Amino acid sequence: MVVELSTGMIRGLGTVVVFVAFVGLTLWVFNSKRGPAFAEARLLPFADEPQPDITEDSATRSTRP
Repeated sequence: MVVELSTGMIRGLGTVVVFVAFVGLTLWVFNSKRGPAFAEARLLPFADEPQPDITEDSATRSTRP
């Protein structure tokens, strides 16, 4: 049996593959077990910011001339 793949069939299969990937990704993202991992990842952009030094007394410094 020889099946000839037409352009419409290839596009249809591509649509099915993309749809299955979309559903899989959606289920993965909204899985309740991943909440803590995503909460930690949400703060990653702020990870490289220096933490304020609480030992330094800024009240004794003045920036005025």
